[in-house]
Amino acid sequence: MSFLDKIFGSSEEKEPSINFWKKLQSEEDLNAAVKESFEKKVAIFKHSTRCFISKTVLRNFEKEVEKSDQPYSYYFLDLIANRDLSNQIADDLDVIHQSPQLIVLENGKAINNASHQSITLDLM
Repeated sequence: MSFLDKIFGSSEEKEPSINFWKKLQSEEDLNAAVKESFEKKVAIFKHSTRCFISKTVLRNFEKEVEKSDQPYSYYFLDLIANRDLSNQIADDLDVIHQSPQLIVLENGKAINNASHQSITLDLM
């Protein structure tokens, strides 16, 4: 890892480091998340693997979730690798695209969303 990668993060990092995430990589995955939101709240985290701010916000959010015992479901979208799906999420859920972004689903609808440093588990 180069010096700059240590400071700003490598663009090669594509996977979240925590294991509570469910990958969101297809329309089927999105449909599963929406369906699951009828049983419990669902969070969709849209992450840009090329952005230092997004990486920092992701790590802070993961720390929050690790300390929580709430029975939510967490989906992770690498929006660089899945840009079309990211656009579909914005269209289907009527949420303006941002990055990083947390979208909270309940009963098949987006009930809350935030971006950048406004992303917190309190949105749930």
